Amino acid sequence: MPSALILGGTGLLGRATALRLANHGWEVAVTGRDPRRMPAELAEAGVEHRASDRRDPDALDAAVGEGVDLLVDALCFTAEDARSLLPHLGGVGSTVMFSSKAVYVDGEGRHINSPERPNFGGPVAEGQATLEPAWDGRYRTREGYGRNKVAAERVLLDSGHPATVLRASKVHGVGAALPREWHFVRRVLDGRPAVLLAHGGRGFDHPTAAVNAAALVEAVAGLPGSRILNAADPDIPTGLDIARLVARTLGHAWEEVPVEAAEPGWHPWDVVPGIRLDLSAATALGYRPEGDYAVTVRPAIEWAASFGPTPPWAAEVEESDFDYAAEDAYLAGR
Repeated sequence: MPSALILGGTGLLGRATALRLANHGWEVAVTGRDPRRMPAELAEAGVEHRASDRRDPDALDAAVGEGVDLLVDALCFTAEDARSLLPHLGGVGSTVMFSSKAVYVDGEGRHINSPERPNFGGPVAEGQATLEPAWDGRYRTREGYGRNKVAAERVLLDSGHPATVLRASKVHGVGAALPREWHFVRRVLDGRPAVLLAHGGRGFDHPTAAVNAAALVEAVAGLPGSRILNAADPDIPTGLDIARLVARTLGHAWEEVPVEAAEPGWHPWDVVPGIRLDLSAATALGYRPEGDYAVTVRPAIEWAASFGPTPPWAAEVEESDFDYAAEDAYLAGR
C-alpha cells in the first residue's frame, strides 16, 4: 500500500486529495494544528490526523518521519516554507506543491491581483512569464502572494528532488473557508428577484474543483519528476453560467439583468478579458477530471446553502458585495 502525507490536509485542497487517495488504496495521513478540525469523512475513510504546525521544524520532522511515497504540500506559500521541506525529501518518492495561477503575468506585467486585469490573449500555458520572485515571506498581500509563490516554486524545482508544482485557479468545493459561490447563493437565500451581472455576465476565470486537483495529484503521484502543471476544470463557465447554475440547483427563479459596466453587478468571476488555463500538459500525463464545473460544484452550492444566511464565514464577507440598495436603485432607474 503506497503512503502519502498531506501538509494542510484538513483544508479544501488537502481534504479532497486525502479522500481520493484513501479511497483508491493509499495509506494517508494529514497534518493540521487542531484535531477537532479533522473532517469526519476523512476519519471514516481511515485517514490519520497528525497534529502539526507546518512552520514548526520539529513538528514537521515528526510528521514526515522516515519518509513517504508521496508528500503533498497545501501550505507552501514562501521560499522559507519550501526550504523547510528540503531536508526531508531524501525519503520522499515524489512531492507535489499546490501553487496558483496568480504567478502569471501578461506582456504588460499585469497579473490577476493587479489593479488592471491581465490580458493573456489566449490560453495560458505553463511557459507563460511569471512575476519576479519575492524572498521576504510577505505573502498576505495582493502583490506579495504571487511573488512569494514563485519563490517557493523555484526552491523546490531547483532542489534536485522530484517535485511537481500544480498551479490552481479559483478553487471550489465542499469545505471552502469562504466559497465564492456564496455571492449568488446568499442572493437566492435572501429571495432576490433579480441578479445583476457586470459586463453582461461574460467574464470568466478558469475554476478548479478541489476534487479535480486531487485527480491530478493522483495522476502524477506515480510519475516522479520536476515539472509545472496547470490544474483546472475541463470547462470554463461564465458569470452568467454560474448564476444560472446556482439558481437552478437551489430551485430559485430570478431575472437576469446584464449591466455593461463593472458596477453594479460585480461577481467573483467578473474577469474581462477572461482567463483560460491550458491543460494540455496535465492531460498528457493522464489527468482525467472527476467532472465538469456543474457536476463538481453542485455539492458545494448545496453545502453552502445549508448554513442559511449566517454561515461560518459570515464575518469574512464584504457587506459591500451585498449592497441591495444600490441594486434596487439601478433596477428602478432602468
